[in-house]
Amino acid sequence: MLKNWWNKQCEPKSPGVHPHTGLRVAGGIVLIIIFILPYLVMVAGSLKSRAEVLSIPPTYLPKNWHFDNYLSMWSTPETPVGQNLASTLIIAGAATLIVVAVAMPAAYYTARFRFPGRGAFLFLVLLTQMCPPALVVAGLFREFQMLSLTDTLLAMILVNSAFNLAFATWIMHSFFASVPSEVDEAAQIDGAGSLAVLFRINLPLVWPGIVTAVIFTFVAAWNEFAASLVVLSTPGKQPLSVALTKFVGQYETSWQYVFGISVVAIIPVVILFALVEKRLIGGLTAGAIK
Repeated sequence: MLKNWWNKQCEPKSPGVHPHTGLRVAGGIVLIIIFILPYLVMVAGSLKSRAEVLSIPPTYLPKNWHFDNYLSMWSTPETPVGQNLASTLIIAGAATLIVVAVAMPAAYYTARFRFPGRGAFLFLVLLTQMCPPALVVAGLFREFQMLSLTDTLLAMILVNSAFNLAFATWIMHSFFASVPSEVDEAAQIDGAGSLAVLFRINLPLVWPGIVTAVIFTFVAAWNEFAASLVVLSTPGKQPLSVALTKFVGQYETSWQYVFGISVVAIIPVVILFALVEKRLIGGLTAGAIK
């Protein structure tokens, strides 16, 4: 059957159809399998017992399907996974909202107006992106101690907002700069104010940039580890990235829970991509038409 399909794909095509379409389809299928395979292994591992995960020789599929792992992992003594998931959602969601609210007007202003020190400001914004949180985590902890913000979700929201603001500003800046300034001038002639020009005129044209900033910020805050490990000490307040380490011990590791929590941690990111996909495509189309 596979041979017949391959021969059919390699047959001469009608005008307008590329002769190597079958080869491209096969290559795409191989790439999809390569990218999906680690996730399939993770899902399979989450449905095994700990003994089966460590068994030699290893098994690809569980001999006994332990769906109860997804129930028992919420009440493990290592960490309160439910609270960890809620903390991660709060930190990542709040940080994303703050970044978008601050970066959008900043990017619009730097793209539309020339002011003294503009180049130095943009360079400084880019320079802050080169400093990862792990390098300054000790200083951040000391500052939060002075402000009595240690072991609080607010501290991590501020950290994630600060370290993702630079990239979001640069991304949105390039999209705002691509919109002709004549569009703003025409809207102002019609009586639109500054806020109306930003939100009603420019915003629909730069949706792809905003969506890119939202995705980057949310994923970066969702995966943040170093600062959370130092700033947050209460198990229930720590995000999933830190909670996963609680299942990795010196002599024993609960791999079935590590895999299960990893699967759960992927779901919100997948949902975010599903929600913004139409916005991303719609923004590209609107920008092309207008």
